[in-house]
Amino acid sequence: MTERPDSSPAGAIAGHAGIEPAYGTPSLAPWLSAQQMQLLGLRGHALLLHGPSGLGQYDLALALARAWLCECPGEQGACGACDSCHAIDVRTHPDLAVLMPETTSLELGWPLDEKVQKELDEKKRKPSRQIRVEAARSVIAFSQLTRSRGSCKVVLVYPAERMNTESANTLLKTLEEPSGEVRFILASEAADQLLPTIRSRCQAHALSWPEPQAALGWLLAAARSEALKPGDAASLQTCLQAAGGRPQDALQWARAGLTPRTWSSLPRSMAAGDWSLLSEWPMPLQLEVMQKLCHDLMAVAGGGAPRFFERDQLPAPPSWRVLARWSRELLQEARSVEHPFQPALSQQTWAARTRERLGSGRGAS
Repeated sequence: MTERPDSSPAGAIAGHAGIEPAYGTPSLAPWLSAQQMQLLGLRGHALLLHGPSGLGQYDLALALARAWLCECPGEQGACGACDSCHAIDVRTHPDLAVLMPETTSLELGWPLDEKVQKELDEKKRKPSRQIRVEAARSVIAFSQLTRSRGSCKVVLVYPAERMNTESANTLLKTLEEPSGEVRFILASEAADQLLPTIRSRCQAHALSWPEPQAALGWLLAAARSEALKPGDAASLQTCLQAAGGRPQDALQWARAGLTPRTWSSLPRSMAAGDWSLLSEWPMPLQLEVMQKLCHDLMAVAGGGAPRFFERDQLPAPPSWRVLARWSRELLQEARSVEHPFQPALSQQTWAARTRERLGSGRGAS
């Protein structure tokens, strides 16, 4: 599996580390709170938060922006009670600009430009999954205005890897020669896809992974908060396993109702061409399961340990050549999985191909 490109199926279950919804001051997960205290001491004009999906890049970025703009910040970050914090809660702070794909802005409750919103309302086009150059230019114009309050202005870019070459180059010019009162915070789940010149202009911080018990404790609290079923420790531990230990993604698996029985049965059912256990899941999620199964079989075939499934849950791996070809096919499928032409036909094709690739388990090439 690759680390979440724009078309990665992981996008279908992308969540955020705060348990509370998009609006309102969120409570940071404990592993993010510790990192926030560390990062508040930095004085650079541009910060890049990076790491795999599911660790809380967006939540940490917003918490830092909130603290930088807060009227009464403390050692723990923003106060959560001043006018500045409230303005961020309701998405109206005049000194905060967010640079996001239109799909992400809609998901997280950030208002779109009036012209863009009108185009979408009139169904002239679909929301963009990329950060458009027009949005980047608007942010640059924002950065050149005088601040309205406080000591700085903040530009939050998420997911930063969604900038295309044109929008990235537009932002780069300002990163190279920033105004003294503007701070940039970029959050990325695939920093390797950013232009090297963008990365070189930022102080980079790799997000820390939580300890397993801390991740499970947070997940249990989140499940209780949302009244998820099943929300028991065994089921949530399975969700963490399915997410590769990433708490945000594990929460989305929990929201999908994943159970230990379903997860443990998937590998052999899929190898037999039986798609009944996952046929009702979104297509990107189905593709992600195939990618994870392929990953674990390649690990076992190479003498390593599986990451997402238990060893005794896996069918016998085919030859490395078969697995490598299957991996390439899955990467190709990921490019169009968000907009499948005929989902039912794709599902049938995936089931047949998975059975063909894994059914024998005798090293066929």
